[in-house]
Amino acid sequence: MANRILYVEDNFQNKRLVRKILTAKGFEVIEADDGLTGVEMATTEHPDLILMDISLPGIDGVEATQRIKAYEDTTTIPIIALTANAMRGDRERFIAAGCDDYLPKPISTGDLINMINRYLG
Repeated sequence: MANRILYVEDNFQNKRLVRKILTAKGFEVIEADDGLTGVEMATTEHPDLILMDISLPGIDGVEATQRIKAYEDTTTIPIIALTANAMRGDRERFIAAGCDDYLPKPISTGDLINMINRYLG
């Protein structure tokens, strides 16, 4: 059975690229277009890992991560923050919010797969 990855991202091009990379590696990808939907899907779908964009409509990725990590059923799901707005201190802020790791955009295919494999074995 393929590992399921929830990708929370509002940009169509980013979703298409990541979906293509992940499905080619045998992962099942489910998607949410905003933070609230991401929280809902995390709690109902229980993915094996979450890729969380930080700049999202509605609630941002930091708030969505905090909400997901607050639920007992989803607190152990690894969340990898993805953002193009990489600033000094962002990694620490994302980790403090509950993200397990961080990747800057544009995403390197190798870095993405290596990080996912680190969390999913």
